[in-house]
Amino acid sequence: MTIIVAVAHSAEGRAALAAAADEARRLDTPLVAVNLGLTPLDATALASDQQITVVDRVGRDDRDPVDAVLDEISDRHATRLVIGVKRRTPVGKLMLGSISQRLLLKSPIPVLAVKAAPEDDNDIEENGGD
Repeated sequence: MTIIVAVAHSAEGRAALAAAADEARRLDTPLVAVNLGLTPLDATALASDQQITVVDRVGRDDRDPVDAVLDEISDRHATRLVIGVKRRTPVGKLMLGSISQRLLLKSPIPVLAVKAAPEDDNDIEENGGD
């Protein structure tokens, strides 16, 4: 049993990482973070005894982030995926191509979708996430 978390460099990514860490501790299972950004993942907010494996992207030309997450699910026989989602307007919901939306639709395992706290909604996304 493994939990995979897709982590963007955003408030939603931080919320997903925290929720996934809680799930992994609760279920006493390994946690794998797929870093969707292009900078190192800061996991210092997790408990010091939290075991986490980080899978980093190599660069902008690296494979599609959704494929990277789905590959990790398959390779590690994961049982749960945790993603961060944005609060979106009705017009925003019509937009296609969202990483979170694609993961929700393509994931072969249950998905826990986490929203960021309202005060974090104004964070500017850096790279590769939603």
